[in-house]
Amino acid sequence: MWRSRKALAGLTQWIIDAGLPFAAVIILLYVFAVRSASPSAVYRTFTLIDAPQHTLLWLASVIGWLAVPAVIGGVAGHVIATRIQSVKAISSSTLFQRRGWGDRLRPPSRIDYLGAYFHGMLAEQDFVDAFVRIAHRNDWVKAQDHWEVIIRDMMSTQEFSKLDRHECLRQAQDSTRIHMRPAALVGLCVVCVARKP
Repeated sequence: MWRSRKALAGLTQWIIDAGLPFAAVIILLYVFAVRSASPSAVYRTFTLIDAPQHTLLWLASVIGWLAVPAVIGGVAGHVIATRIQSVKAISSSTLFQRRGWGDRLRPPSRIDYLGAYFHGMLAEQDFVDAFVRIAHRNDWVKAQDHWEVIIRDMMSTQEFSKLDRHECLRQAQDSTRIHMRPAALVGLCVVCVARKP
């Protein structure tokens, strides 16, 4: 599930990849600073209303002075640039299609489990036979891990970046099955090759 986050759009993906860790650092700093000063003093220092009195408050002040405006400006710039670029790239037939709140808020689906392909369509069975049995010598855990890495990287490419999160994942998986099968038939996996010492 974690790797399927790459099907999300730029800002949503940035919030998960960088925004949440940044927020966790600020919350930890706030919690530790509150132990040595009052919550209002930490807030007033963080928002640059009052001068800092000790080390943790100095750190909160620096983050409030440097990081917060940078993050807000970066996010605003990214949203504006993405919006302008996406309007230019979207075809006129899909430009005015309306997405409901269910489509906007629903997270991407999970990357397919390779075991489900074992009893799937013929193309899926052929892919699993080549990717798991030949390329990974029946190591299902390793094959599943490498499959998810390939899909994650495929969804991060420019080719899929403009697609809806569910369409992005579906097309990335379909495309990967087509492109990885010939190499798997001769016993090669791009992740195995890249990770070889």
